[in-house]
Amino acid sequence: MKKSCVLVCGGAGYIGSHTTVELINAGYDVVIADNFSNSDMGAVEGVRKITGVDIPFVEVDCCDLEAFRKVFEQYEFDSVIHFAASKAVGESVEKPMLYYRNNLLSLMNMIDLMREFGRHNIVFSSSCTVYGEPDKQPVTEQTPRKPATSPYGNTKQMSEDILRDAVAATEGLKGIALRYFNPIGAHPSALIGELPRGVPQNLVPYITQTAAGIRECLSVFGDDYPTPDGSCIRDYIDVVDLAKAHVAAIGRMVENRNDENYEIFNVGTGRGVSVLELVNRFREVNGVELPCKIAPRREGDIIAIWADPTRANTVLGWKAGRTLDETLAAAWAWEKHVRGIE
Repeated sequence: MKKSCVLVCGGAGYIGSHTTVELINAGYDVVIADNFSNSDMGAVEGVRKITGVDIPFVEVDCCDLEAFRKVFEQYEFDSVIHFAASKAVGESVEKPMLYYRNNLLSLMNMIDLMREFGRHNIVFSSSCTVYGEPDKQPVTEQTPRKPATSPYGNTKQMSEDILRDAVAATEGLKGIALRYFNPIGAHPSALIGELPRGVPQNLVPYITQTAAGIRECLSVFGDDYPTPDGSCIRDYIDVVDLAKAHVAAIGRMVENRNDENYEIFNVGTGRGVSVLELVNRFREVNGVELPCKIAPRREGDIIAIWADPTRANTVLGWKAGRTLDETLAAAWAWEKHVRGIE
């Protein structure tokens, strides 16, 4: 017996592809929509191989309202997950208008079409960047949102506000914003993983590409932060664990278990790991050489942040399960698969 159908926008992307797998594993039907701005058909094919399901796919830009409307006309679904956004902190500082236009318009189009077609449930992919530079750790959902340190973080704050206000103004519309911490890793099958176009903006794909010889040297941006080893501290969450949080969020709304029509959850492990600690763990777990140098601080980076995931654990019924070592081993297995390394 199939559960309801979910539209996954940005479903060919890194988190979207893993979430699609977990939705199908949980018994949902899925339709993927993506414009391949930072992904390709290989991820969709990988998902189909893992699940054995010929998942419907539509190539569409969510910022194109009329093209996007056709997806709503063609497919019956009650829930949507919105991953369709540009996501690199550094790039957003260099190209703010790209980020404001893409990230905000795609969400507003989504909400307008949901209201027009009577679709009820939306999970929004938010980010711990909404907390800015927090005064104390770990952060809870009640931690004050501070001014964002990048246009990317600002779009996530604004998107949360747009969703909150739309839910308040629309009878029957329910939303959950998941504030991710730092997703890393790959599916244990090594058939899908993080494969950014061009030079990676995120740490782990840069690590794996350096280990594979694609990049000459890994740059660690700053070793003079007020942390134990001088490098930034983050909460690294396995992408499969993160994907399962989306399934829990959809289930909460579909089964009408939500306390409010708009809810927020932190999705992290609750443990802060420094950049240098992560680099050294990768070396040890995978037994590989990893050329590394210290580079100047990067604009937009905060010093440290990690989650208090208690609310997600207790209310959403979700908890991170994979160890950091398992996650780093999976990331390397994926990179080797992509590069044809034995």
